[in-house]
Amino acid sequence: MSSDFPVAPKSTGFHRWRDYALLSGLFVLVLTGLASLAAATGWDETLTQLRKLSLLEVSILLALSLVNYLFRAVRWHAFTRCLGIGTHLAQNVRHFLGGFAMSVTPGRVGELIRMRWIKRETGWSFERTAPLVLVDRASDLAAMALILAVGLLFSGAMIRFAIPVTLLAFAGAVLVTRPALLSVSAGLFYHSTGLFPRLMARVRRAARSLKAFSRADILTLATILGLIGWLAEGYAFWLLLTWMDANISFWLAVLIFVFSTLAGGLTGAPGGIGGAEAAMVGLLLLEGIPLEVALPATAVIRLTTLWFAILIGLGIFPYAEAKSNAKGAT
Repeated sequence: MSSDFPVAPKSTGFHRWRDYALLSGLFVLVLTGLASLAAATGWDETLTQLRKLSLLEVSILLALSLVNYLFRAVRWHAFTRCLGIGTHLAQNVRHFLGGFAMSVTPGRVGELIRMRWIKRETGWSFERTAPLVLVDRASDLAAMALILAVGLLFSGAMIRFAIPVTLLAFAGAVLVTRPALLSVSAGLFYHSTGLFPRLMARVRRAARSLKAFSRADILTLATILGLIGWLAEGYAFWLLLTWMDANISFWLAVLIFVFSTLAGGLTGAPGGIGGAEAAMVGLLLLEGIPLEVALPATAVIRLTTLWFAILIGLGIFPYAEAKSNAKGAT
């Protein structure tokens, strides 16, 4: 019987080189776009802003990104314990961080490699562990929506842009963390439209499997860990802008960072690449930040968040593959 959930891609040499080529192509594309804008405004101003950053300051930005990754990895560990998989903390952190290597695969389907590692090491099927991906995404949406709401409250800016994204993020988080509501919504959608019967059936089956995560204590813990993680990266963005002498409040910087990250994800592009950068530069310009600051700030924060995560994932991926293969062979 085939699973109703997507399965992780096979780890063939062809697929690995295809993913690496996609990763490299996206990286070059984004850098080319930012470099073109910098050239149009004058390289001297942009380079002057980049020279303001010391090695210590770059290290602080990377450390704050690590805070995000590690707190979310602990959240992943909490979800696996809730599901009763039986994996330990170091194992779950390895799975979570190693999955970052696949962050820019189309639709981030490559991150389902975590499910394959769990299957090899524990015997749990993809169908039983797939809810981990859904609840992890929902927890990110909930945390980011809360940050957006607080940012809107204290910054008083960009209400037209941020409110729809905030509401959409909250709606997605509520649906996934309320299995009964998700199941009823899928049923109502199908009965009223007759569309996507197989997909709606899968959604209802997924909703039943999400009941293990609907306890108030696990949802509260997940939200707190997510808030700490994403606020750490938002704080890094604010620090970066202040180091570049930009006049911007903390909550406005956090709001721009989180909104751009979510907006990039809504474009459907792998890792939100292109959309997130465009939104970040555009919003900074709307708030009066000059282009010679907005461009390098955007480039640096994306390098120290998304691309740093991918680099960590690529470093851990071979070790995680070897460990899972060894477990699967025993």
